[in-house]
Order: sequence, then C-alpha cells, then structure tokens
Amino acid sequence: MASDPKVHAFEEVAKHNKTKDCWLIINGKVYDVTPFMDDHPGGDEVLLSATGKDATNDFEDVGHSDSAREMMNKYYIGEIDMATVPLKRKYVPPQQAHYNPDKTPEFVIKILQFLVPLLILGLAFAVRHYTKEK
Repeated sequence: MASDPKVHAFEEVAKHNKTKDCWLIINGKVYDVTPFMDDHPGGDEVLLSATGKDATNDFEDVGHSDSAREMMNKYYIGEIDMATVPLKRKYVPPQQAHYNPDKTPEFVIKILQFLVPLLILGLAFAVRHYTKEK
C-alpha cells in the first residue's frame, strides 16, 4: 500500500462501474478490480453489482477467504472520503453494451452450427444411396 493514500470522492468512484473500468469501496478503501473481472470466481456481474455503493456488506456476506483478502492489496488505490458517501443510494444498474442481435461472428457461428450437421447427414445419405445398389 502507498504511504500517503489518495482520497477519492464517492462521485468519482461511482463513475467506474463498467467491465473495463470497475472500482469498489470496501471497508473505507477503494479498489480498482478491473484486472480481476475475468478471474473473479463469482463472475464479473457480482463485482459490477457492487459498484456505486459501499460494497462492504456484499463483500463480508460472502465470507471471503484469507487469501482473497490478501489479494485485495494489489488492487488498492486509495481511501474513500466518507463524508461524500450517501447514507442511502438509489440503485443504478451498471451500464452494459446494448444487445446487438446481428453480430456477424456470432451469427455466422450459429448458422454453421445448423448447416454443418445437415450437410454431414446429407452426405451420409448420398454415400449410402450410391454404394447400396452397386
């Protein structure tokens, strides 16, 4: 940990609520958990749901191991200014990319998942038909 930790305002920390930029407040400390999003055992949704608020209760309710608590040290970036933390906060869902049903790579994969088995089945029938009589 730094010898002179930076003090962050709640509004500043609350802005970091995306998968590629995620900060959490736990026990009055601010953690940038962005590099840990893909590795978190509960998934990135769990971390995103704890953004924009004091996540201490969420963290403690799970019962994290000692090694998990030690791991937090490498994500520590400073302290939270407790005067800026609201007592109650309205839930604001984390911003996620809009659903795009026409994603080309995913669309092509789905089509191939349908067409390849049909093609194999058709080839099997053709081979059976031409080799059966001759």
